[in-house]
Amino acid sequence: MAKYKKKRVRELRHDRFRDAAMTVFDRLGDRLEGKGKPVLYGLAAAVVIGIAIWIGVWRHHKHSEEARQALGLAIRIATAQVSATPAANATGPSFISEQDRAQKAIVEFQKVAAKYGDPYRTEARYFVATSLLYVDRNKGINELAELSKSSVSDVAILAKFALAQAKDADAKYDEAAQLYNELAKDNSALVTSDIANLRLALVYQKQGKKKEASDILFRIADSARKAKGQDGTPLPQSAAARDAAQELQKLDPERYAQLTPESPGGGPAF
Repeated sequence: MAKYKKKRVRELRHDRFRDAAMTVFDRLGDRLEGKGKPVLYGLAAAVVIGIAIWIGVWRHHKHSEEARQALGLAIRIATAQVSATPAANATGPSFISEQDRAQKAIVEFQKVAAKYGDPYRTEARYFVATSLLYVDRNKGINELAELSKSSVSDVAILAKFALAQAKDADAKYDEAAQLYNELAKDNSALVTSDIANLRLALVYQKQGKKKEASDILFRIADSARKAKGQDGTPLPQSAAARDAAQELQKLDPERYAQLTPESPGGGPAF
C-alpha cells in the first residue's frame, strides 16, 4: 500500500504519542537520534580492576550510541520527503518515489541489523519489513509474520499491527480481523485495545457486518465517556475513542444518539 507507513504512524499516534508519549517514532526518534543525555561516568578508581570495569562500561555505551545513531539515520531516510520535484531549499534527504526511498532505507536498516545486537537488530529488521512492503510485498509480509513472534515485545506488537494493516489493505479481512482481535486482547501500551478494536470495526464495515462494527464502536466511545479518575472527574478521551464516536455517527446515527453525553472535562488526551 503506497501510504502504508503514514497510516501506521498516524494510527500509533492515537494512544502512544498522545496518551503514553511513547510510540515507535517518539521513542526511536529521541533515543536513537542521539537526543538523550549522555551517560556520565564517575571517576575511575585508582586500582586496575576499577579502571577495567570503567573502560568496559564506556565501550558498551559507545557501541550502543553508535547503534542509536545508525538506526536514527535509517529512520530519517525512511521518513524523508517523497516528491517528484524536491524543494531547492530542502535540508534533509528526499526521494522521487516511495519505492526509491524504501530501497535506500532497507540498505541502511540492513547495515544496522548486520552490525549490532538486540534490541537494535530486531528493531532494524522490523523497519526493513515495513519498507519491503513497497518493493517486495510478499517478502515484507512474511518478515512481519516472523517478527510478530519476536521475543522483543515492542517489535512483536508493532509487527503484528503492521501485518494486520497489510492484510486489511490486501482485502484479506478474515486474517486482518483475527490479528486485530489478538492485539485487542494483548492491550499493549503501543497498540491499545481501543486502537485494535477501532481497526477491527473498520474491517467489519468492509465485510458488511454493520451490527458487529456498531457494537464495537459504541463500546469504545461509551466506555471512554464514562471513564473517571480516582477523584471522580472525567478522564480525557483518547483519539481512538473520539475516532470511534465519529465512525459510529456515520455508520449508525441512531446508535450514536444513545451514547453517554460527553462530560465538559472529557476532552482529548494529548
